[in-house]
Amino acid sequence: MPAPLNNELIIAAAREVGDMALARWPGTAGAAELKVWAKADVSPVCEIDLAVDERLKAILGELAPDAGWLSEETADDAARLERRRMWCVDPIDGTRDYVRGRKGWCVSIALIEDGWPRFGVLYAPARDELWVAASGTGATLNGEPVAASTRRNFVGARVPAADLPKVDRDLTKVEQPNSIALRMAMVADDRADIVATLRWGFEWDIAAATLIAREAGATVTDAFGNPLRFNTARAQAFGVIVSSPYIHEAAVERLSERAKAIVG
Repeated sequence: MPAPLNNELIIAAAREVGDMALARWPGTAGAAELKVWAKADVSPVCEIDLAVDERLKAILGELAPDAGWLSEETADDAARLERRRMWCVDPIDGTRDYVRGRKGWCVSIALIEDGWPRFGVLYAPARDELWVAASGTGATLNGEPVAASTRRNFVGARVPAADLPKVDRDLTKVEQPNSIALRMAMVADDRADIVATLRWGFEWDIAAATLIAREAGATVTDAFGNPLRFNTARAQAFGVIVSSPYIHEAAVERLSERAKAIVG
């Protein structure tokens, strides 16, 4: 059994790098201009993504030298697959909002053990939000327990979205941060009833938020309603559904044909 870690040190690491990112965030008065460029998939990346990644790898590596490492900003190393536990990190989740001076970004850290998140932190300093969850102990926002949506009617469910396809216009749009992790966390504290994606997504995007939502009482699966696994060879899952447990089956049914059409 891997040695237990001091969770407060993980939280402190999230705070340190989040505050470092906040100081350079374009929404902070007097912040220096950022260097931003496009990756091969045309998604944006900036110098702070890399700086946060480097700092977290150093801090977390000292906390758990036995753990593997999976991060959006580090080349993957298959050696992680041989480890019982792994750090799963998105240095800046929601980089588009970050570089545009919008508040919908966060630092995401999860400790994976035997294929499942055991501890997760989301720190969104521009929103003054610190989300924490440990397996079996519930989830908190700024130190206060949170409870997920318990909505029972799918029609009218609140979904973070800027727009909705015609088939989903019986749902209710609410605020949509660029960070998928923050959108998932909105279900965890009953600001949204459902979040769903229909694309291949990386583990680092959702690992911490998956634990936070589950510990708050939400149901979390892939787009087909199957359980999620972490520290997989592909490091991806097809879609994610986070919802009130009472509308999850309806959400899977609503999305199933579209999901099948994409995956084939």
